[in-house]
Amino acid sequence: MAGNQNYTIVEYFGGDDGYRCGYCKNEKGNFSQGMWSHTMTVQDYQDLIDRGWRRSGKYVYKPIMKKTCCPQYTIRCHALKFQPSKSHKKILKKINKFISKGELPKGQEDGEPMDSVCEEAAPQEPSKVCQSEVTGAAITDIQHEVAECPTITEVHKEVADAKPTGSQTSPKDPVSVPDGRTAATAPKPGMGADPSRPPCRKAKDLRKERRLQKEHTRQQGDGVSPTNPTPTQNNQPKTLEEFICDSLPDSPSHHLEVRLVRSSPPSPQFKASFDASYQVYKLYQMGIHKDPPGKPSESQFRRFLCDSPLEAEYSPDGPEVGYGSFHQQYWLDGRIVAVGVIDILPNCVSSVYLYYHPDFASLSLGSYSALREIAFTRQLQKQSPKLCYYYLGFYIHSCPKMRYKGQYRPSDLLCPETYVWVLIERCVPQLDNSRYARLNQDPDAGDTRALKDVGRALVLYKRTVMPYAAYSRKRKGSNDETEVQQYASLVGQDCAERILLYRS
Repeated sequence: MAGNQNYTIVEYFGGDDGYRCGYCKNEKGNFSQGMWSHTMTVQDYQDLIDRGWRRSGKYVYKPIMKKTCCPQYTIRCHALKFQPSKSHKKILKKINKFISKGELPKGQEDGEPMDSVCEEAAPQEPSKVCQSEVTGAAITDIQHEVAECPTITEVHKEVADAKPTGSQTSPKDPVSVPDGRTAATAPKPGMGADPSRPPCRKAKDLRKERRLQKEHTRQQGDGVSPTNPTPTQNNQPKTLEEFICDSLPDSPSHHLEVRLVRSSPPSPQFKASFDASYQVYKLYQMGIHKDPPGKPSESQFRRFLCDSPLEAEYSPDGPEVGYGSFHQQYWLDGRIVAVGVIDILPNCVSSVYLYYHPDFASLSLGSYSALREIAFTRQLQKQSPKLCYYYLGFYIHSCPKMRYKGQYRPSDLLCPETYVWVLIERCVPQLDNSRYARLNQDPDAGDTRALKDVGRALVLYKRTVMPYAAYSRKRKGSNDETEVQQYASLVGQDCAERILLYRS
């Protein structure tokens, strides 16, 4: 095995106790299984969220769908096929009007902010996590030892059909540029600071194009041979990108810039803007979620939105910015007004959270950021063909305020039993009748990655990687088989054979 092999290392905690639900406010009605992830590869996390898992900081959890009061279904949008709805277009026009003329609208029209993981709704990680026997320093040592351990190849001979953990870290470190991207993704002339934003076109250019189009139509009527039509003459609907960058004047009242900065490990640009970003988060939690002033502390902000188990990974066929955890910062006239927390994974951009300055609540920044993130996904797909989905977190049909995520179509919900994706239009009638539903309507379908052999699951015991079967022989009389069986069934056979489950 290559010496630079990355591993996911987790501690599993189960989930027997109910906790307060952030959606229906039931004090003991929300149930989930959870594990603490010391480090995680992007491919492993991609596979886990495709089995209903989700992260909150370094805590990764999976709702117990049949038991929890508000079942949470993983939802994804087909970014390449997305067309903005009438309400989406209205929001984009509202933002452009504000940028152009400086008019801040009154009231908030689109309802919910795009909080893909509401902190109130996310379960609280067990207190013993904080006093874990495996410290950060020890984990680093373990990773080095795992990478150099000569018995790893033998381990994987025992786990013969285990798959690779995904993209490897590039041997070259990216060269930083001022806005937080790599040199390869530094903005090109006319592109602005946001890679998802196409070149803006001046109003006079658009007027000229319309004039030429009218002339073209007149010439066709006179029998004159037409010139080659431009793409905009094909009467195609305007794209999302065109709506985002719709005919701003030469001298707009405001300047909006979106900067992508890596949050884990923190880039210099992330560190430089950390305090400004935290202050916006604090105002958001107090103004929008009515938190008391002491609750949104700096340590809580770091733990919840800055810490991430995901490795920074680069791949020749991946996006130039790499994979991992990022903040998309919305800078208005030189100051941060909103931040979208996202993960870039092999198949998707996964939205984690969005917070904004309460003074700009009327701009519907939650919905606007989701549209920008869809456009960003489409931009990344040009560099990495299989990265074509936008994950919006959890869809909670039983909570009317959370149904807005279903408006980003075409979209799918994840079946909680077979882990296949089902178009949301087919799911809604079932969810109207029952909070919990097996969304896959094929009665013969099953979980193709279901656990088949717990003995093949990998564990990390005394700084040695081994299959669980070998661990059980070493630990005669070990009483953790039920727990390991539950963990492995939740992550699935493939992940169980790649992820290292820590055993003390």
